[in-house]
Amino acid sequence: MGKPLTIGYLARMAGVNIETVRYYQRTGLIDEPPKPGSGYRIYPPRTIERIKFIKRAQGLGFSLKEINELLELGDGHCEDVRVKAEQKRDHIDQQINELTKLRNTLDTLINNCQNTDDSVHCPIIETLAGQGTEFK
Repeated sequence: MGKPLTIGYLARMAGVNIETVRYYQRTGLIDEPPKPGSGYRIYPPRTIERIKFIKRAQGLGFSLKEINELLELGDGHCEDVRVKAEQKRDHIDQQINELTKLRNTLDTLINNCQNTDDSVHCPIIETLAGQGTEFK
């Protein structure tokens, strides 16, 4: 067998820092092995893959709470996992729509600023101060 999976070695193998491992333990995402009378806690090798799963799921936009729910469902619940993934996708679509509206608003403000000859009044500042055109 290879080197024992102490917290430091586990963190390196999983590509995270030690504080991340400790945080995942506190939140129940990974189990904390019992501490032997002398020495360090030794983690089972499957903990590496669990941490990598968590990081990949975060990369797809899942919160730690949502990841915990996915882990609780586990294999054999593909339909439930699919529904959660669809909900996440729908939420991301909503965020994209909201960000697109924000971008369009900023484009309009920038355009107003570029097309003004008034060097005293800034259309962006006036709008943000509530003195110009209202945007939502």
